Amino acid sequence: MKAVAIIPAGGQGLRTGITKKGNAVPKQYLKINDKELIVYTLRTFQKNKLIDRIIVAAEPEYFDLLLRLAKKYKLTKLKLIVEGGATRQDSVYNALLSSEADSNDLIVVHDAARALLPDEVLTNAINTAKKTGNALVCIRAKDTLIKGKQTVEEYLNRDEVYNVQTPQIFKYKDLLKAMNKSNRENFIGTDESMLVKRTGRKVNIVEGSVFNFKVTTKEDIELFKKLIK
Repeated sequence: MKAVAIIPAGGQGLRTGITKKGNAVPKQYLKINDKELIVYTLRTFQKNKLIDRIIVAAEPEYFDLLLRLAKKYKLTKLKLIVEGGATRQDSVYNALLSSEADSNDLIVVHDAARALLPDEVLTNAINTAKKTGNALVCIRAKDTLIKGKQTVEEYLNRDEVYNVQTPQIFKYKDLLKAMNKSNRENFIGTDESMLVKRTGRKVNIVEGSVFNFKVTTKEDIELFKKLIK
């Protein structure tokens, strides 16, 4: 059983508000401490002993950059770069079809902009998926949670609420089945776990980390800079 990491990296980074020559700079390619954000992410998977290879789904205009980064930082597990799709779901699907994975191999999907994934979280998630068939990295909600618009309608039980992160890990055959079903039904999910759950499979929750946040806004970038000092 191999573990193949898929890193969808096709986002446009509009919410960071950072531009270059009038165009939005995708957050995964922002340089922080003279190193692109995606490099921090890829190095985590490069170093993890349970990851066999890495596939990145990206816009074609960034293929050359990714190849240069792979060479510069010795990212030898990065075996394939595929074209991203119109949505994250399309990007993951393109990478999945190109993965040449066996039915029971594990597909480890991780956001390119979650660049501080602790190695122990990744390792625990993979080991859980090996035992149970899948693993969804989450952190338990800490704050008081409410439901409502302009006024409070309901208080939610935070003991039963989680914030979903990545990686999300599934057997190749299960994720392919889920994505094929969603494509047939024109269903677009927010993540892979939603697609797999729609096929009737149970999805196992494993513990994540507050450090495993997604860099999305300028504030996230500032936090990231402080954490890597």
